[in-house]
Amino acid sequence: MKKPEIIYLDDHLVVVNKAAGLLSIPDRYQPEKPNLSQWLKNQLGEVLTIHRLDKDTSGIIVFARNPAAHQHISIQFEKREAKKYYLAIVDGHLQQVSGEINLSIAHDPTKPGRMVINKKGKESLSSYTCREAFQHFSLLEVAIHTGRTHQIRVHLAAIGHPLAVDTYYGRRAEFFLSEIKKRKFNLGKFEEEKPLLSRTPLHSWKLSFRHPNNGSVCEFRCEPPKDMEAMLKQLGKWDKLPDVH
Repeated sequence: MKKPEIIYLDDHLVVVNKAAGLLSIPDRYQPEKPNLSQWLKNQLGEVLTIHRLDKDTSGIIVFARNPAAHQHISIQFEKREAKKYYLAIVDGHLQQVSGEINLSIAHDPTKPGRMVINKKGKESLSSYTCREAFQHFSLLEVAIHTGRTHQIRVHLAAIGHPLAVDTYYGRRAEFFLSEIKKRKFNLGKFEEEKPLLSRTPLHSWKLSFRHPNNGSVCEFRCEPPKDMEAMLKQLGKWDKLPDVH
């Protein structure tokens, strides 16, 4: 697993590029598992959690370094003043190149850890824009205006475009190049195909909020990691849309 990368640090906050596969905070049932919060505490001393990213989601996350900063930034998140943008590789083509998904989300009463669309759930709002379309997949930029568990994954699945890899809400647990390369894909007689991607292709790429000390607008960006870039490169090569004359 790639080591976390601190991309900004001062006396009030720390902004990190989290690697996929690393927990944001300690696991409730297995607190000894490696997690970003503990890693930062080992490096810096006290850090306070403001928001989280799912284990398999990569990208930008911010922690506070003192209670005053924690309160200041947390209020911005609660009031939806902080702006959070993600990149997501999803199944299929969207009928609209941009739109909003306003569907309430609740815990699935039959499957612990899973979320479902439910009118009695918590209000949840996401908006999306298609950045690149392929034959069978799309790259979306998604902004979340509420912070519900698995919000992007549940919302995109609800409109028929789940993440390209998602064991909970999607159509496959891993993505193999042979799926798009088909007859042009050659594998040695004794070789076994390895997945091109085996985690949810979701990356927190941009985050903005007001600095807790001076009120200035801070914006941080982080391009997607190698595994998502590799998948996008192969989609551009083998799954590109046909030329229209």
